[in-house]
Parts: sequence; structure tokens; C-alpha cells
Amino acid sequence: MLQTDEEQIVWQGRFITTKTRGKWEYVSRARGIKAAVILAVEDAHVLLVEQFRVPLGVPCLELPAGLIGDHEPGEDAGLAAARELEEETGYRAERIEFLGEFYSSPGMVSESFFFVQAHGLTKVSDGGGVDGENITVHRVALADLPGFIAAKRAEGCGIDAKVLTLLMGQII
Repeated sequence: MLQTDEEQIVWQGRFITTKTRGKWEYVSRARGIKAAVILAVEDAHVLLVEQFRVPLGVPCLELPAGLIGDHEPGEDAGLAAARELEEETGYRAERIEFLGEFYSSPGMVSESFFFVQAHGLTKVSDGGGVDGENITVHRVALADLPGFIAAKRAEGCGIDAKVLTLLMGQII
């Protein structure tokens, strides 16, 4: 069904914009910025990050990710993904493979992200993100992943839905 109602901006901040179109209310990224979500698996281990997420009020276990073009307008998605992987996890990728563009919650958010896979990982630093991110890096054996996620959930950690791709074996 084609939507013909005009989009209206209700409020715009530095990072998000709330909009209406007909009876729908939704949120988009300001300035049309997209994100990159990075699947980094090597030697039967996956890199996950944990950081406090204000909207949840708890730490959240996630795949490494970051905004494209937030620091530099027009930034290449592959370069942004490589930069974010290194900032957050301390691992540098030899190659970034695009797996497609996806939508995180299409009934509420117009945001899309590029899902990429990092290949040829080399540890170059401790990671942890940039100032104020306080990211904890986890290198988890794929065989131990279900138990690791259950333990994090029992600690009160939120689990990002994209982690399901690992549990369901969709990518690996």
C-alpha cells in the first residue's frame, strides 16, 4: 500500500526527529544518518560489546555498531564500520563485507543499518569506545554463546535483537 499522506516533523533534536504521517508517529535519525552493525567472528569466537543504554536504563549486550557520517558527512559505510569496530573493540578488520541493509523496528523507526561482516581481525588496542562510551568488549566462543547470553540476561543486561542472528545461525 502506497502512503500518500504528507510527512510532518513534530520535533527535531541533534540526533533524532519525531514525525507523523497520517495517523502514524515515528522517529528517524536526524540528517539522514545511517548506522553500520558489524559481525566480527573469527576462530569460532564473536566480538560483542556491552554498554549502558539510557533508553533502557541498563547495560545492553550488542554487536559492535556505530553511525555512518556522524563525524564526517558523506563518510563511506565500509570505512565507518571499520572505524567503529576498532574504536569499540580494539580489533582492526582486513576486509569489510556488506551483507545488506536492514530496518531495526519498521513500525516505529525509519532508521536502517548496513549489516557487515568483518574479516581478517587483528587486535590493535583495548577498544572501549571514545570518551564517555565505557564499552566492555567480550570475545565469546560461539559454542558458549547461549550460556553467555543467559548469564548476561540474569545479571540484568539487555540483549539487542541483532544478537539473535548469532543464536539462530542465520549468518554463520
